[in-house]
Amino acid sequence: MRAYDVIHKKRDGELLSEDELRFIVRGATDGTIADEQLAAFLMAVFFRGMDGERELPVWLDAMLRSGQVLDLSAIAGCKVDKHSTGGVGDKISLPLAPLVAVCGVKVPMVSGRGLGHTGGTLDKLESIPGFSVNLSIARFTELVDKLGLCLIGQTAEIAPADRKLYALRDATATVESIPLIASSILSKKLAEGIDALVLDVKVGKGAFMKSQDEARKLARTMVDLCHAVGRGCTALLTAMDEPLGQAVGNAVEVRESIEILQNRGPADVRELTLQLGIEMLLSAAPSRQSAGTATQSARSTANASSSEIAQARAQLERALADGSALERFAQLIEAQGGDRRVCDNTELLPKPQLIRSVRATQDGVLQSLDAEQIGLAAVELGAGRSRKEDKVDPAAGLMLYKRAGDVIRVGDVIAELYSSNEDWLDAGEARVKRAAQVGEEAIAQKPLVLERIA
Repeated sequence: MRAYDVIHKKRDGELLSEDELRFIVRGATDGTIADEQLAAFLMAVFFRGMDGERELPVWLDAMLRSGQVLDLSAIAGCKVDKHSTGGVGDKISLPLAPLVAVCGVKVPMVSGRGLGHTGGTLDKLESIPGFSVNLSIARFTELVDKLGLCLIGQTAEIAPADRKLYALRDATATVESIPLIASSILSKKLAEGIDALVLDVKVGKGAFMKSQDEARKLARTMVDLCHAVGRGCTALLTAMDEPLGQAVGNAVEVRESIEILQNRGPADVRELTLQLGIEMLLSAAPSRQSAGTATQSARSTANASSSEIAQARAQLERALADGSALERFAQLIEAQGGDRRVCDNTELLPKPQLIRSVRATQDGVLQSLDAEQIGLAAVELGAGRSRKEDKVDPAAGLMLYKRAGDVIRVGDVIAELYSSNEDWLDAGEARVKRAAQVGEEAIAQKPLVLERIA
């Protein structure tokens, strides 16, 4: 078999065989197919796509099995993870994982780092003094069994084909291909050994998918693909025109996550945590395992009754109110080498060297607070990366004190910026001012959850 022939066939819109698809993935993994040929193949897929029934499930399976696939079958209970397509102020994984775990669902979570205007779960966790995201697979498995959760970074053994192909997609303007996006995300997530996955697909100015139609197409592809390979999956399409919560950065987002686990915090962060938690609990509910497997149970959540949803919400709310979810997060921090005292005293988190307030210069109504510009402001302040090799300042970031629809007066504080460099504060302030558009008309609040795909 020759890479040239497979590229030619895909370029002309023909269906590829299972052997041909696995040949490409194997060549990406072991280096036997040249980068220029892999790039050409990716471009052919970008324009021609992949058949959702005959090609994409095989491609995903090959990507998934290019490295180690964890076997968590010895751990009792349903294993469910959550994945977000990336947003600004999106710290949901931090309160969600311990909250769901304390309610009895196992949460093995392999997360990523921030790049561009979107943040990364690993960077947030590493702002907790001593916290390690670099654990062995054995330790990862042990903590999932013992605590019901563990949060680590992608290891070299998980989906190595994806690392190679993603780097080439990034360099060849083929990132936006829905089949390639879906298989990239799922190859890493399903390698965790999960039974089901809950997706948070962001929509809007601060999201990868700017329109609801694009987001729906991606969500539908991933949900159907999970089902095709025998995993449960549901997706929520959620708004990302403005940041989620008040905190944008790393340590500041950990602080806000702890507030949620203390049964406080911003209403939108709390509500999305609960909504995604409900999906995860429904995926694992014993009452839904009529067919006898956790996966079939997860796939049946499309038909969940209103009473089941209400029961799941009540269980989650109790775990917030009684402090058990916060205690589980503290246990996780300690188990992964961090200082658990941050759960009682967030002053132990990194503090910024410099603080600056951004104030309103006119009266009116805040018409919008562009999430992408706020995310880029965080990067300017030192909280994010423009390139993968950039280091982040754990104390950098910002707090937002006004939201779209709020009435503001001259001198009101719109945001508070944190950095270690005056020039970076200047750049961050310019971004925040660009993000905040003030007018005279009252505006209606948009819903947080736009749609559910199952």
